[in-house]
Amino acid sequence: MGFLYDLAKQYKTVSIVGMAKNAGKTTALNYFIEESMDEGLRLGITSTGRDGESTDLVTSTEKPRVFLETDTIVSVPTELYDLAEAGLEILRMTKYPTALGDLMLCRVADSGYVQIAGPLTVQAHKEMCKDMFELGAELVIIDGAIDRKSIAAPETSDAIILSTGATISRSMKVVAEETAHIVNLYRLPILENEEVRQQLRDCDSGICLVKKGEVVELNLKTGLSASRHIDSAIDDDTEFIYVPGALTDSVIADISPAKLKRVPLVLKDPTKIFISSINWGRLCKRGLQPFVLDNIKVAAVTVNPYAPQGYVFDHKALLETVQEAIPDVPVIDVKL
Repeated sequence: MGFLYDLAKQYKTVSIVGMAKNAGKTTALNYFIEESMDEGLRLGITSTGRDGESTDLVTSTEKPRVFLETDTIVSVPTELYDLAEAGLEILRMTKYPTALGDLMLCRVADSGYVQIAGPLTVQAHKEMCKDMFELGAELVIIDGAIDRKSIAAPETSDAIILSTGATISRSMKVVAEETAHIVNLYRLPILENEEVRQQLRDCDSGICLVKKGEVVELNLKTGLSASRHIDSAIDDDTEFIYVPGALTDSVIADISPAKLKRVPLVLKDPTKIFISSINWGRLCKRGLQPFVLDNIKVAAVTVNPYAPQGYVFDHKALLETVQEAIPDVPVIDVKL
C-alpha cells in the first residue's frame, strides 16, 4: 500500500494548500486521484473555491485541469454540471449555495475532466464532508483554490498537504527555507493549560491578557498600531498575551523585548501570522515564546521544480534540499 492509503488511515479530510500560485497544487491533486485508483480507495473531492478550469480566471494563464476517476464522489455546482467531460451521476442535491448555483454531490460514472467547487463557509464544508462519507467516500480531499492562508486553518480539515516549488524563488535554498518556515509555523506548540485555552476560545472581544488565571480584555479589536497600549497593560501578573487576529510586525513593535521574552504570546492558529521568515527568526532568537490554541498537521509536502517565469530546478536536487530542511515530513515530487 502507498502514501494515500496510509493517509486515509490517519485522517478523514485533507486539504491541499499551495504556498503560492503555480506551486503544483492541482498537479498534486491529480496525482493523488490517480493513486487512489491503484489503492482501491474511494475519494471525495471538493474545493474551497472553483477549480478544474483550463485557464486561471485571475491570471489568464493555462493551468492543469482536474481529471476524476470512476466512482469518485465530487461536489459540482449546477452551472458547472454541463461543462463536465466526465459522466456524472447526481446522488444528492444540497442546500449549499455558491456563486455558480447550489452544489450537487455526484458520482463519477465515466472518468474525465470536471470543474469542481465547494461551499462558502467552513461549517458548510464540514457538513458536506459528512454527506460525502455517507455516500461512500473513504477520504475527502479539499482543493484549496482561493486564499492559501485561510484554507490551511485547522478547522477546515484534519491535515494539509503543502505544495511548494520553484515559483517561490530562483534560489533552491530559499524555496527550502521558506517551506520549512511555513511548516514550522503550522506546527507551533499548542498551549497546554486547558483551562486558559478554553477561556481564550470564548474571548471574542479582541486582544486579551491573562492575569492570575483571569482574562483581561484590552478593548482593542485589532493590534494594528496598538502595541504601545499592549505594552503598558503588561505587568508582573501577566501570564499570557492573546492575539486572536492577524499578528503583524506592528502588533508587537513597541512591546518591550524583555516583556515579550517573559510573557508567552498565544495565537488562535498559525495562519494568523503575517511576519516574514527573517523577522520571525529574529523574534524567536530574542526569546519570543509563541503558542497556539490549535496547530496544523502537515501530512506531506509536494515540490514542483517548474516555475512559470521560465526556469527549472533539477528534480532530485529540489526534492533532497526540501527534505533536508524538513526531515520529519514526507516530501514528494509527483512527477519524478
